[in-house]
Amino acid sequence: MAKTKSVYFCSACGAQASKWSGQCAECGAWNTLSETTTIVAPRRGVSSVGFAGEAERIQLLHEVLPDDVQRIPTGISEFDRVLGGGLVPGSVTLIGGDPGIGKSTLLLQAIVNLSQRFTTLYVTGEESLQQVSLRAHRLDLSDARVALLAATSVESILQQAQQSKPQVMVIDSIQTMYTEQLTSAPGAVAQVRECAAQLVRYAKQTHTALFLVGHVTKEGMLAGPRVLEHMVDTVLYFEGESSDRYRLVRAFKNRFGAVNELGVFAMTDKGLREVSNPSAIFLSRHQQDVTGSAIMVTLEGSRPLLVEVQALVDESQLANPRRVTVGFEHNRLAMLLAVLHRHGGIVTADQDVFANVVGGVRVTETGADLPVLLAVVSSLRNRSLPRDLVIFGEVGLAGEIRPVPNGQERLSEARKHGYQRALVPAANAPRKGISGMEVIAVDTVAAALNAY
Repeated sequence: MAKTKSVYFCSACGAQASKWSGQCAECGAWNTLSETTTIVAPRRGVSSVGFAGEAERIQLLHEVLPDDVQRIPTGISEFDRVLGGGLVPGSVTLIGGDPGIGKSTLLLQAIVNLSQRFTTLYVTGEESLQQVSLRAHRLDLSDARVALLAATSVESILQQAQQSKPQVMVIDSIQTMYTEQLTSAPGAVAQVRECAAQLVRYAKQTHTALFLVGHVTKEGMLAGPRVLEHMVDTVLYFEGESSDRYRLVRAFKNRFGAVNELGVFAMTDKGLREVSNPSAIFLSRHQQDVTGSAIMVTLEGSRPLLVEVQALVDESQLANPRRVTVGFEHNRLAMLLAVLHRHGGIVTADQDVFANVVGGVRVTETGADLPVLLAVVSSLRNRSLPRDLVIFGEVGLAGEIRPVPNGQERLSEARKHGYQRALVPAANAPRKGISGMEVIAVDTVAAALNAY
């Protein structure tokens, strides 16, 4: 006979505990344990077979032949870029983002394109079928042969999927799903984890490409247990504000491709549209010279992007001057200001310093060090940098300018956009040069300050 017991799950790491405590014993997070009532009973409605391809006997590595993975293009090139070239049969992709950012819109557009070649199933747990149809009509996608299902029971969804056998399936969203094996409410840690486990198991058994839509917390992280990110193959995040026109899709985990790839979309009345030249939307192209502005070439995955970095230096009225950054790491700005003082002789201890990456881009690579440093100096000296100049390079604590990866590709991208001068680390200077571009190579902070 089935028995009921209470267990506690950590919302941060998914660890299970038999009793409540203020701190999770596994990850050390505070106040993350939540009580869940579970029923210990045999599994119902779920196959006992393991993942597809699970070996029944021990095999040697050379005996296991790698499958020839055939990528499935979604028909949206920016989406394919983030996925690593397209969908992989049997892969599970988790997409997170703020409400209204465009997750359901993007997946509906993708599944409509895929429905022309594959059998598809769109499962909605948040909206009615009429609401999904209304969105499809607004996007001029109502003629597509996409199977729709409004359900929240995982057992019911898997039963319908076993009958229709879709090759691509969307679950919108995982937080609304529940399994009959547990008595907790939908969205609870145990429910999210168990529902995801059953769906992932089904996708692996049947080689179904599965999309899971996930809610995010107010901190911007995926809601539910962190173990959810480890269960899936790919984790994508929507970045940007709902009020902004441009939306960014970034890959944070991808077992079938490169991470940190970036897809750029523009939200229109007909859905998300690809931005073929994203560098153009991140450049202001000022009509006149402005101080505190520098153009850098950053690398997002395999794509070089031209981004404008702005800095504002103003006399502080506070005992502790402010250091504010948007799209750039706060601690790295403090380090650059210290290097500027120690190796450049420029003091900013009595100044408020603000740094901003234009367009809502978040730059995490070290190639932004030199552009930020020169933008700060430009604002402090009230002297603008040349408008046809691009900059990239890492700044070390010893005052040296260190090289960054893919220097040649960055320079080529800048030349395509009409930039004629570049300030780069000495190790990134091309041997044969770039036609129509003057490359100035520097190896120290002092040399960079003397160049402009």
